Amino acid sequence: MANNTQKHMGKNKLVKRLAAQVESKPLAVSLLRKRGDMKADGTLTTKGKSRNKMTAGQRAIDRASKRSGRPKTDYKYNASTNRATLKDRK
Repeated sequence: MANNTQKHMGKNKLVKRLAAQVESKPLAVSLLRKRGDMKADGTLTTKGKSRNKMTAGQRAIDRASKRSGRPKTDYKYNASTNRATLKDRK
């Protein structure tokens, strides 16, 4: 699965990346609608358009930052795990 998602890392790849992750475009569309990222007619909402403009790394950092309340600059992205973790402080 990782190789399949790695080709959809850039901007404007929200639907394709999620479809690759869940291995089903209909499921991806359903999830995006449930999250409020996509309208019933298949177009992206304002929130969805904003998320679509981000890379996979930017979305992961954004999720981690929102969960913790820490600034986005405190995080680094690991593409192989699709996770943002805190940067080492020196």
